[in-house]
Amino acid sequence: MKLIRETARILVGITFTFSGFVKGIDPLGSTYTFTDYFHAFGTDWATKLSFILAVLLSVSEFAIGVALLFNYRMKIFAWLSTIFMAFFLPLTLWIAIKNPVTDCGCFGDALVLTNWETFYKNVALMVLTLIILWQRLNYLNRYNINFQNGYFIALLLAFGYLQHHSYHHLPLIDFRPYKTGVNIREAMEIPADAPVDVYRTEFIYRDKNSGKTKTFDETDYPWQDTLTWEFVDSKSILTERGYHPPIHDFTMENSFGEDVKDFYLYDEQYTFILVAYNLEKTNIRKQEKINALAQQLIDHGMHFVCLTSSTEDQIEVFSHQHHPPYEFLMCDEITLKTMIRSNPGLIMTQAGTILEKWHWKDIPNYSKLKF
Repeated sequence: MKLIRETARILVGITFTFSGFVKGIDPLGSTYTFTDYFHAFGTDWATKLSFILAVLLSVSEFAIGVALLFNYRMKIFAWLSTIFMAFFLPLTLWIAIKNPVTDCGCFGDALVLTNWETFYKNVALMVLTLIILWQRLNYLNRYNINFQNGYFIALLLAFGYLQHHSYHHLPLIDFRPYKTGVNIREAMEIPADAPVDVYRTEFIYRDKNSGKTKTFDETDYPWQDTLTWEFVDSKSILTERGYHPPIHDFTMENSFGEDVKDFYLYDEQYTFILVAYNLEKTNIRKQEKINALAQQLIDHGMHFVCLTSSTEDQIEVFSHQHHPPYEFLMCDEITLKTMIRSNPGLIMTQAGTILEKWHWKDIPNYSKLKF
């Protein structure tokens, strides 16, 4: 029994710690996930709480995970982990059935699971947490309680610092497709022999005599029997997921609707991409410094463009107010939020390879750049 008890404690502890950590070092990513959920649930009013909930969730998971790993106050944290799982297990079942969003976000961008995979994972965790709850009185810690309190608080403070740093600068570890070192061109390529998505089609027909509906597949749907059956609807269901490149939605469209990304992704000259997913929300405290840097880079023959999802009218207003010397190109907002957790943020590339990334607070001077 001891082996089962300790195995359950360690597995649940590792899972909670990892889940809390990857969310904590990317608080904006977790905020975007909460926002997506609120939009899907039709509770847009709650989006203002997204950041607070993202921070609280990551801290709660990390605290529970660390407590279990270090065998700390097990009588308390056995109950907390069970209550936590008792809430999320039915929630993830509902999400798996209704599929309001495709990515649960439970492990941030470090490990992407489908909604059903998340539910099955939570079923396993629920079983393990019940074992921990059952055996909570048998967990013993030989260290002095004051020492235990000290290292537990120290770990939470260190975690809080990591969260603070990642929010005010950039995530310490980047799990996203646009991390430093990635070649955007290569990350968009699909191998010739790559498997493709496989779908099956279901057809829904209504019996004209009884009024009841029935679902058929491609092999037996009564498309010829128009006297008995009336077509109602059809839907395609993904049965086998094919290969999807890490980057599949990157564009750089000019004002004429032309996608000019190849010019920048193949050019051996340095290209600086200022990412401002929403110009009305972008922070302008460093705008003069950005303008000055952009002008210097352009004067030295390098490219400097701004990628945004804002409308042409919004771009015109922003340009009139701040007089940027660079061109604006268009890209999807979700893609821009994925590229860099800063609005604005700066990305340095060469021939499509991401060399450096900066939060708006850390925009460098021209003299500090390394070419």
